[in-house]
Amino acid sequence: MPRKQQISSASSITEFLLLAFTDKRELQLLHFWLFLGIYLAALLGNGLIITAVVCNHHFHSPMYFFLLTLSLLDLASISTTVPKAMANSLWDTRAISYSACAAQVYLFLFLMSAEFSLLTIMSNDRYVAICKPLHYGTLFLLLAFMDTRELQLLHFWLFLGIYLAALLGNGLIITAVVCNHHLHSPMYFFLLNLSLLDLASISTTVPKAMANSLWDSKAISYLGCTAQVFLFVFFISAEFSLLTIMSYDRYMAICKPLHYGTLVGSRACVHMATAAWGSGFLYAVLHTANTFSIPLCQGNALDQFFCEIPQILKLSCSDAYLWEVWVIVVSIFVDFVCFFFIVLSYVQIFRAVLKIPSEQGRHKAFSMCLPHLAVVSLFISTVMVAYLKPPSISSPLLDMVVAVLYSVVPPAVNPLIYSMRNQEVKDTLKKLIQSALSQQQ
Repeated sequence: MPRKQQISSASSITEFLLLAFTDKRELQLLHFWLFLGIYLAALLGNGLIITAVVCNHHFHSPMYFFLLTLSLLDLASISTTVPKAMANSLWDTRAISYSACAAQVYLFLFLMSAEFSLLTIMSNDRYVAICKPLHYGTLFLLLAFMDTRELQLLHFWLFLGIYLAALLGNGLIITAVVCNHHLHSPMYFFLLNLSLLDLASISTTVPKAMANSLWDSKAISYLGCTAQVFLFVFFISAEFSLLTIMSYDRYMAICKPLHYGTLVGSRACVHMATAAWGSGFLYAVLHTANTFSIPLCQGNALDQFFCEIPQILKLSCSDAYLWEVWVIVVSIFVDFVCFFFIVLSYVQIFRAVLKIPSEQGRHKAFSMCLPHLAVVSLFISTVMVAYLKPPSISSPLLDMVVAVLYSVVPPAVNPLIYSMRNQEVKDTLKKLIQSALSQQQ
């Protein structure tokens, strides 16, 4: 079969056929009851753990909090695969739609990756509890934005507004992409991943800062600080990798449209997104392990509103922190290479856009690409300042402003830059809102 025909037939697939455990009806029903028993056991066991941890205040400790989260992830992951297999055996069918298969793959990988990350955190929890018991109950003191109660409440409401804007904007993008099959394309698939990472990264830092301002507190536990460092590095590293991939996607779509369908297919998109999440995970493990293996003896006060690696390294009492500094330098170098690739991609895009005869077409292309490049530039420049600036120019105000610019601003403005100016997304959201209003009436 010619290559062209292969691509055409591959793109017309609307459903997949899953493996049947057996062709005999009796064995199919046996498989159904076997999987039903396993599924009910998982529901019962994890449900009992969740109930016990929630209802007993004696279990409100780090170990049981992580156990509660693990049970939730276990329930979600097994519910992604087993019910469909049970239904297929019960109704003697093997079919699963293309979109349902894509959703199943995405959810299963997302939940399993999250569970593996959580198991890593749980191992660190047990390590600190058993091998470093003096640090297990240690508290870090985060930077208070203001000393007066009125300004603390002002900071709370300001961060609450930014957080709600990020939740709303990214939530609308996720809803639009999931609900409209016309948006099931590589560009919107990457936007969906970007929105998930934005929600996760801003949820790692801002709620704790809000709670501290609201309750006039500055404390965060040693384990809470460890988890915050791991998750924040995980999400922002994965996001920067994804931004690099998105620039490549736009370069291929605009500069090489004839090759776009073959080089950026659905399988390639999944592989690239998985690579972005995986690279973020590896970065997080490396930096978290290095940072918290260093002995700290310069107090417990951090000049930042969240647990930031450079601020933790300032508490080191030995030259051991130099290894983590070198790791940071190498990481920043890799990020700078990615940034150079992004800039190079957009230079090629701009050259192609300038050849467009339509002024409206050029304006549309520039309006989509320039804000993307501006946000990426802001992100990489502020990260470099935060992690590479010499201690002599460091000040709490400068550190806080830089941290807000790279950790809080991008998740809030990305929905406006990437999608809310996109007519297809706005049309989808308008239809969804109209449909919801009509159903209520």
